[in-house]
Amino acid sequence: MDQIFKSAVPILAKIEEAGFEAYFVGGSVRDYLLNRAISDIDIATSATPNEIKAIFPNTVDIGIEHGTVLVLYKGTGYEITTFRSESGYKDYRRPNEVYFIRSLIEDLKRRDFTMNAMAMNKNGELIDPFNGQKAIAEKTIVTVGNAEERFSEDALRMMRALRFVSQLNFTLDPTCYEALTIMGSLLQHIAVERKTSEFEKLLMGPNRIEAIHLLNKTNLDQYLPSLKVSQMSIAELQQYPCSDLHISEMWGLLIYALRIEPQEVEKFLRNWKLPVKRIREIQAINQWIRYRLANGWDHLSLYAAGKEILLQAERVFNVINHQEPDESIDELIKRYDTLPIQSRRELEISGTDLMELLDRPSGAWIKEWIELIEKEILEGRLLNENTRIREWVLFCSQK
Repeated sequence: MDQIFKSAVPILAKIEEAGFEAYFVGGSVRDYLLNRAISDIDIATSATPNEIKAIFPNTVDIGIEHGTVLVLYKGTGYEITTFRSESGYKDYRRPNEVYFIRSLIEDLKRRDFTMNAMAMNKNGELIDPFNGQKAIAEKTIVTVGNAEERFSEDALRMMRALRFVSQLNFTLDPTCYEALTIMGSLLQHIAVERKTSEFEKLLMGPNRIEAIHLLNKTNLDQYLPSLKVSQMSIAELQQYPCSDLHISEMWGLLIYALRIEPQEVEKFLRNWKLPVKRIREIQAINQWIRYRLANGWDHLSLYAAGKEILLQAERVFNVINHQEPDESIDELIKRYDTLPIQSRRELEISGTDLMELLDRPSGAWIKEWIELIEKEILEGRLLNENTRIREWVLFCSQK
């Protein structure tokens, strides 16, 4: 048993000592069987939230209406959720009603995929009523029960299915695939932020190309922001060897593949409800990808792009040209690191200095002079020394 489970065994034991059942459930059990890293664990119990609070002295109500209590034990927080059943799904995402129950099997029955519908007791013994181990052994994504019913209960499960294709390198069970082709329109009812979260996880999985292929083949991409009206299909991404790109780089590649015009990039990203800071980063990457497709890097462009953005843009440029992302990256880093200046903050003269030197009030002319100075320094015609810069400015201003 993994150490993360062993640390929580006393929690399960304490619940059992009080006369209730308790198990590790969900993704942590799945990942344990797959030998994947486990970041956190979920615990399910027959005890109600109030009964859990009576057992443990330090708890936090984090979702008590859905049966979840956070138990603080030896400096670590553990989410403990009461076995429950659900009914009615008014918005194809959340149940109308939640019932606390005492049956583990009934609790597991409401989950999405068989590989996520397993439990493990404190002794490391598995409870697997829906053959989740078989699905894992066969690397197949199988829904618990009828696939169409599971997707109609929570339409986001369709995106989760393809995300698992990407992350786990699994294939879809035929009934699961068929349900995706039928039920896709239900994604219209899901919040954009939820779809974006799953889409980004899909883009970052090692099997992302197959997941993108299925996203297109099942038409689920037509219910994702901006993709329905796009001139090009998300299937365009399949032609690029993009397995090692980071998430902002993947957005840059997607924008390129979809042939989104520069003036439309911000609108496209805002439709995905991405944070403004991320949008600005991706816009910058896209701007320099376009530059790179028409030009080589020189001192001025290296400086203007900045190290982080230029490296990301170059990695995407390499992928577009069917090269490894890090092709010539080390050489580019060396070139950037040898620039005489790498940011405006390094200039040995300021706007205030220029106003005093030329006896002029503040204005747009300062920026123009700063840019001229930067260019002269970057092209090796002027040393970044205050005295030299002052002499050069005085000489040029008298022309």
